[in-house]
Amino acid sequence: MVIQYSTSQFYRSVTAILVITGQFLFSQSKDSLREKEILQIDLYKKNLKEILPAQTLSGEQLERLNSHSVADALRYFSGVQIKDYGGIGGLKTINIRSMGSQHVGVFYDGIQLGNAQNGLVDLGRFSLDDLEEISLYNGQKSEIFQPAKDFGSSGSIYLQPKTPSFKNGRKTNLTIRLKNSSIDLFNPSIRVEQKISDRVSASFSSEFMQSDGVYKFRYTRKYPDGEIANDTIAKRYDSDIRAKRFETSFNGTVNNGSWNLRGYGYISNRGIPGAIVNNRFGARGQRLIDENYFVQGNFRKKIFPKLETQFKAKFAYDYTHFVDTLSSIKINNQYIQKEVYLSSSNLYTINPNWEVSASADFQYNTLDSDLKLFSYPTRYTSLVAFATTYHWNRLKFLGSLLGTFVHEEVELNTKSPDKAEWTPAAFLSYQPFDDKDFTVRAFYKRIFRMPTFNDLYYTNIGNTFLKPEFTNQYNVGFTYQKLYDHPVFKGWYVKVDGYFNKVENKIIAAPNGSMFRWSMYNLGEVEIIGTDVNIQGELKLGNVTVKPLLSYTFQSARDFTSREESYFGDQIPYTPWHSGTFTLMADYKDWAFNYSFMYVGERYDINQNNIPANHVQPWYTHDLSVQKKFRWKEHQFKTSLEVNNVLNQFYEVVLSYPMPGRNFRLTLSYTL
Repeated sequence: MVIQYSTSQFYRSVTAILVITGQFLFSQSKDSLREKEILQIDLYKKNLKEILPAQTLSGEQLERLNSHSVADALRYFSGVQIKDYGGIGGLKTINIRSMGSQHVGVFYDGIQLGNAQNGLVDLGRFSLDDLEEISLYNGQKSEIFQPAKDFGSSGSIYLQPKTPSFKNGRKTNLTIRLKNSSIDLFNPSIRVEQKISDRVSASFSSEFMQSDGVYKFRYTRKYPDGEIANDTIAKRYDSDIRAKRFETSFNGTVNNGSWNLRGYGYISNRGIPGAIVNNRFGARGQRLIDENYFVQGNFRKKIFPKLETQFKAKFAYDYTHFVDTLSSIKINNQYIQKEVYLSSSNLYTINPNWEVSASADFQYNTLDSDLKLFSYPTRYTSLVAFATTYHWNRLKFLGSLLGTFVHEEVELNTKSPDKAEWTPAAFLSYQPFDDKDFTVRAFYKRIFRMPTFNDLYYTNIGNTFLKPEFTNQYNVGFTYQKLYDHPVFKGWYVKVDGYFNKVENKIIAAPNGSMFRWSMYNLGEVEIIGTDVNIQGELKLGNVTVKPLLSYTFQSARDFTSREESYFGDQIPYTPWHSGTFTLMADYKDWAFNYSFMYVGERYDINQNNIPANHVQPWYTHDLSVQKKFRWKEHQFKTSLEVNNVLNQFYEVVLSYPMPGRNFRLTLSYTL
């Protein structure tokens, strides 16, 4: 059954819910209880123990940031760029410190999400409803007891699903949510947690999302002299989506250990937003049908007082069907990826201040397609990692060495040569004062990313002799946190980093005779100089708790590929010099208020030359939300009303892909 919601229906729904909410509020006593979230500043007390602290969002913060998906939430971190092609169904990828999306490792419940075909992970398909925490690490995690894959990215994002927790003798938890928005979104979800025994628990969650994706945008076209040739308001019609997600997990403990098993499935049918150029506003006939499944498990146990081991395993199956019925060249292609992943990690504690680890991983990837003259590649990847961490008074050190060995087999092409690479990393932190509020740190890391199957073997495009793309990262920074026993000002936290990154053998695609035939080759060299700043505070104004959060990023990411090119030394495409966010959270009893401001400065588009014709204007948005919790007997309800892009700014993250203007979203939650 297809359910459609119009804008007028959305407003009627809002009115009805507000009336019902008011009736519940009237029946409540003024001293009703609410669950207190863990203070964000307390999260950074944990981070101060790490050599390299992460940027973290967790708990109710994820619900209050006007974010629909993981990609939306990551916008609030410093040093990241999100590519968003518009709408709910549009592709969303992340780039950390301008090193490229393929250099970002995305880990779900401790195991990396893979895509050997093109190296990208679409963050738009991961909901926030089942996530407990999102963490972003530059370089890598500060711990050494982890799989070898965790050492193998220039930057990492860890998505931690919720672990069942049972309070007051309960054995079952139930949460039901319904989201509705002015972009005709219908998004119900359910999560059930069951305590099976004192040592075993299970959870199941499911979500359905449907939207026609229609929203208004402003289209402007200018003559070369800057005079406006066309300025109109149009509608986006090719961003519809119909998706289903389901997930189940089992969690347990054993003597001196723990285990978990997780299954995940995501099925979607969506329109692919096309570029709005030359007054073309209608649907483009491009569709993407996805089926993504994986099963993964983890077992961890302390064998001896000084020896701990863990095993991880995963099998993934991904089906992609791409259809283009309106372009001059019709496309109807299907792809199937399979992945098998095995990992063994061991940690040995020499003494309380010195630990060493050894990890070994194996990964098997295949890609099938119905393309003619396809290579049907198979990749065997072996990884070994050795690491150590040492604490001496106020000094902390972590060093690691990763070995990566790749062998490939193909049917209808010359295979890529075998590769063997050793890459080091070193991290250092020091507390110069006794109070431990101030920490300075530095790190160096060299890592690489393998060319994808598309880079190497795509018909008429791939180059089997491509070299890996290397990054060298240098980082220095400091962290300062101060807590106060003051009636108003409770504390503040500052994290500042300066960095220099260099990308070597950057893989570039260039046209070869026509726009439908491209060549892949190694040529690029990019140097990135940047600064990330994060500031957080907490104030208490009577019964109101106020938490401001500020993030700022400066990046100079310049292309030094060839002195003969006119863009030598220019800023690379879509990297702003300045960007930042400001968020203000306020809590009063059962009420929560959130204001968010996001700014992305001027950039240049994909044409590389930093000339006025390629200039992309800055954009900014203001978002507001208000939430209310209330109880009826033993049941908890929560309503949330969001207003996104309050000033109705028309903007583009990627040129010619307009984003939605002002829109509303209503969320209802029931917890048993």
